[in-house]
Amino acid sequence: MDTPTKVPVTILTGFLGSGKTTLMNRILTEQHGKRIAVIENEFGEVGIDQALVINADEEVFEMSNGCICCTVRGDLIRVLGNLMKRRDKFDYVLVETTGLADPGPVAQTFFMDDEIREDFSLDGIVTLVDAAHIDQQLGRSDESTEQIAFADVLVLNKTDLVNGEALDRLEARLRDMNRMARVVRSERANVSVDTVLNLSAFDLDQVLERRPTFLEPEYPFEWTGVYALDRGRYELSLAEGPDPAMSLVVVSDQSAEDAALGESAEWCVRRYAQPAELIRPGDTIPFGEHVNLQLDSSGRKSFFLEVDRPVQVGLYAQHTAEEFDLQLKDAEGAPVDLEVERTWVAQHEHDDEVGSIAIERDGDVDSDKLNAWLGELLRERGVDIFRMKGFLSIAGESRRFIFQGVHMLLDGQPDRPWGDEPRRNQLVFIGRNLDEASMRQGFEACLI
Repeated sequence: MDTPTKVPVTILTGFLGSGKTTLMNRILTEQHGKRIAVIENEFGEVGIDQALVINADEEVFEMSNGCICCTVRGDLIRVLGNLMKRRDKFDYVLVETTGLADPGPVAQTFFMDDEIREDFSLDGIVTLVDAAHIDQQLGRSDESTEQIAFADVLVLNKTDLVNGEALDRLEARLRDMNRMARVVRSERANVSVDTVLNLSAFDLDQVLERRPTFLEPEYPFEWTGVYALDRGRYELSLAEGPDPAMSLVVVSDQSAEDAALGESAEWCVRRYAQPAELIRPGDTIPFGEHVNLQLDSSGRKSFFLEVDRPVQVGLYAQHTAEEFDLQLKDAEGAPVDLEVERTWVAQHEHDDEVGSIAIERDGDVDSDKLNAWLGELLRERGVDIFRMKGFLSIAGESRRFIFQGVHMLLDGQPDRPWGDEPRRNQLVFIGRNLDEASMRQGFEACLI
């Protein structure tokens, strides 16, 4: 019998504004004979990259509910699983991560999940590097360092913005950071498809040699507690904590060994990728479902578990028990002792000062007012604006206008005609300590 061929996967990463979307467009339009399924991830609530990717026959799947390297890993598993139901429509997968993602946990997915490992093979990790801004990014972002360290190919992009001597120094610095990667220079991500696809370059043994903890996954929950429960009704009591709600998955028939070794953790990752059911104080918590315990008023809150037989129960909680003074009590009010507990510590944390702002408005903008507003914004806050992108409806223009920018550099061009499509504007800004109210007010002043 023939063994089914695994689908090769390329992870495309790079810090904000490095040129990932430009390279994506180049890959999707070249005549390479491949049918490519694209999976995109956005930072923030509103996804926009799919609107910036030019029309192509390839299918684009977008995830826009967070960082692909932690809370969205279950989403990636779900999308890949759904893709296999349409296996006859594609023969290659391209995963584009958000510019704020560490590619390590994304790569883990193709080794940690049994079903994904059977169907997909990681072909390589391609990292785009913004030659004009990488020096300052490396000084302020751990993610950009991780993206370079994990790369099989480093595309040193925007070389036209840096003089030759500085470019040589930068390439030498990149080679010092990752001696295994191939470095390719480019302007506007103008590299051949053969440079970034069909690499057969990702070597797990080499990665484990450089990083022995590579196969220690990161999870969207921080704590697991296992309890041995008899038949009956139990009260789960929580005090006020750092958030007004806490996500939770309750696993039945959970052994202490499973919790300690993490054998149920991957199953819970898939549950966390599903929308959470709202559970209010006094409600009963269902087993095996992603729930959101509401804790948004003062005082302790009580929720309940109904157990119909003696069983080991595992709580996979978004936060640690100590943060909410979590307690489990039996029907008599006596505390139930833990059989075992484990804290899952993420190996990376995102900068809480970094956030995204999405502005969506119908209508046309006055080009003069827009230019004046953007000019002032970039002069005052350009250093803190890592990335901006979107499309605009400019008064008097028949085509929509797309733009992308990094720090104080801004580039744009006319796109497809509006036709019968409603004229609207969508802008996304990613940066540090951005003033959303002021930015919304400034843009709305540009509308006609």
